[in-house]
Amino acid sequence: MEMTQDNTSKATRPRGRPLSFDREAALESAMHVFWQRGYEAASISELTSAMGITAPSLYTAFGDKERLFLEAIERYSVGPGAGYPRALEEEPTAYLAIKRGLEESAKEWTHPCHPRGCMIVMAATNCSKSSAHIQAALAKRRAARDEGVRRRIELGIKNGELPAATDPVTLANFYATVFRGMSMQAADGVSHENLLATADVAMRAWPVPVTDI
Repeated sequence: MEMTQDNTSKATRPRGRPLSFDREAALESAMHVFWQRGYEAASISELTSAMGITAPSLYTAFGDKERLFLEAIERYSVGPGAGYPRALEEEPTAYLAIKRGLEESAKEWTHPCHPRGCMIVMAATNCSKSSAHIQAALAKRRAARDEGVRRRIELGIKNGELPAATDPVTLANFYATVFRGMSMQAADGVSHENLLATADVAMRAWPVPVTDI
């Protein structure tokens, strides 16, 4: 009988108090800290201070620093970092898609309301070996974005926008290099106007004259 009562008690016992803070707002604040400081440099105390919560609340809501970071990266990817993938889907030509992607990135990376540069490029540039899996997770995201550019270029070739002899891998790698370089420049304080000028020069390397597009 005692065993049955104990089991009933366990079954009806509440699993803990509900969160006493706005989880989404806290995650947004954590994203900004990681974006500004990077994964390893961002301390738990910095994160909890920005999020307005205690360390135990952070662990209860997000598990640990690593899982918090990965959630923050996902939030960035569907928020501030979503412009380039959206351009690849929405623009009618590969040229216009990549041009818009670079230009919108230049604007986003220099916006005064958040840290500069691309979080996916910047957040794990100086990690130690112990955080190699974090670097790998970000590298996978960068590779997926580069793959999206390559596929858009391949579609452009198929649709006759680009010469049939165009190498989509090499061209996609070129624009990936421009993208990352612009992110680093933005983080160093380069102006929106100068980043746009870089994007303009990069688009002049397009295999087809702009007047023909």
